Amino acid sequence: MSRAHAEGEPPLGEVIAYPRNGPTALRIALGAQLRRLREARGLSTEEAGYAIRGSHSKISRMENGRVGFKERDVADLLTLYGVRDADERTALLGLVHQANTPGWWHQYGDVLPDWFQVYIGLEQAASLIRTYEVQFVPGLLQTEDYARAVVRLGHPDATAEEIERRIRLRMTRQGRLHGTDPLRLWAVVDEAALRRPLGGPEVMRAQLRHLVEMTRLDHVTLQIVQFAAGGHAAAGGPFSILRFGEPTLSDVIYLEQLTSSLYLDKPADVDRYRQVMDRLSVDACHAGQTRGLLEEMLRRM
Repeated sequence: MSRAHAEGEPPLGEVIAYPRNGPTALRIALGAQLRRLREARGLSTEEAGYAIRGSHSKISRMENGRVGFKERDVADLLTLYGVRDADERTALLGLVHQANTPGWWHQYGDVLPDWFQVYIGLEQAASLIRTYEVQFVPGLLQTEDYARAVVRLGHPDATAEEIERRIRLRMTRQGRLHGTDPLRLWAVVDEAALRRPLGGPEVMRAQLRHLVEMTRLDHVTLQIVQFAAGGHAAAGGPFSILRFGEPTLSDVIYLEQLTSSLYLDKPADVDRYRQVMDRLSVDACHAGQTRGLLEEMLRRM
């Protein structure tokens, strides 16, 4: 039995069972277990990095599930951490292969830039996403026809086949909102996004009706920042905060740009964006009012 197990750490089976399917989730699980083992031995990230011929920042990235794993590195860390049990080593090293297996979204690599593949992996592993949108309905809440209008706007030269592949990808991502362990989504949307008739009036009516139905889900919260609220805290534009079920993992801030994205996880950055999101939630209409506002918009269309 390893020292971590002897000192009351969760058994390996519980760690493996935590995340949802997908390589990002498995990397998070494996990284969290490696962190627990290191801390149980009283070792610093610098000491662990030296053992695998790397830096303390490499250990931090591994423990946060932000990078892939090399079997040799994990084997050396397990030895350093005193994990001698053959079955435990085999189970953890087996996770390395699974965590390095491409996720389902890699089949869309022809229409999916590398920087957004990272986001989808995090989205699949997240337990809660808080998002603010100013121009569009959030992707996880879009109807197929509305999504098609958004994709055509962003990719005017794309072929019909490419557009449909992008739509299929977006619809598949929405599976995270359904099933036995759905993602919790808290979306704050600027009123302008709901007033802009992308795809035409009928498409927009269907989109608003869809939002009404989504507000009936217990794990989906939708708020609208009305024009009457005036200026607000998120002057910098849309962003998302992703939270994970593993309590030792920090939130990740996602900022999408035209041809790239930023991922922030430093405590100061995360705290700042949390404060902005909290302020937006106060400035926006109460979640209980959202359905009525959407139905009013439908009546006026």
